[in-house]
Amino acid sequence: MTNSPMFDTMSTMRAMRRLKPDPVPEELLTQLIRAATWAPSGSNIQGYQYVVVTDRAKMAEIAKLWNVIADFYMQMTGDSVPPNSTAEKMRKLRAALRYQQEHFHETPALIVFCYDSGPLYDAARANLREIISATKCLGGRRILDTMRHVRRTGEMSEAASVYPGVENLLLAARELGLGATLTTWHLMFESEFKKILGIPRRVKTFAVIPVGWPVGRFGPVSRVEPDDVIHRDGW
Repeated sequence: MTNSPMFDTMSTMRAMRRLKPDPVPEELLTQLIRAATWAPSGSNIQGYQYVVVTDRAKMAEIAKLWNVIADFYMQMTGDSVPPNSTAEKMRKLRAALRYQQEHFHETPALIVFCYDSGPLYDAARANLREIISATKCLGGRRILDTMRHVRRTGEMSEAASVYPGVENLLLAARELGLGATLTTWHLMFESEFKKILGIPRRVKTFAVIPVGWPVGRFGPVSRVEPDDVIHRDGW
């Protein structure tokens, strides 16, 4: 099983931040989105939406905001070395981040993963009587627990309907020889980001994926061993 092409794809799917400015054919971008839509969706509502940016003027606008975001992040993290990393790895990462920042306006395509909560809320309103009835059966303590966790539950449900699609797209990009990387930096300035792209207020954004032909080469990823992170039958 470990010799399967799928495992080879996953184990060499590096975050590719250095991209050539060469355009990516529209049919390949559509193929990436198709792969994303194949991922699971909570209750099969399929509330995900995608903004695909290739327009040079729009990309230049986003690049200006990205410059602010990148400077803020780099200053905030400084020279810190997080767990499971080294000073040398962080040096290379920061160099790649700076390259991405300085060349962001040349990014061939940007894919923004969104989720429109409208259908989900409409379904909840339609089932409000059933929801209230089911909640009453829980008992006082669990009702309080449910109320405390309802916001997080909703947010995680939306995220769970988006991020599997992100992974599908990244895997598809790797299979097609395209470079891509998951980033959520834009969330720090999401309102400005959404304004540039005209994304409605009710729609949430979850990830921004720069896509293009890689400057570097794919290769083995560096990760912790499973035994270091597995807790069997409890923490």
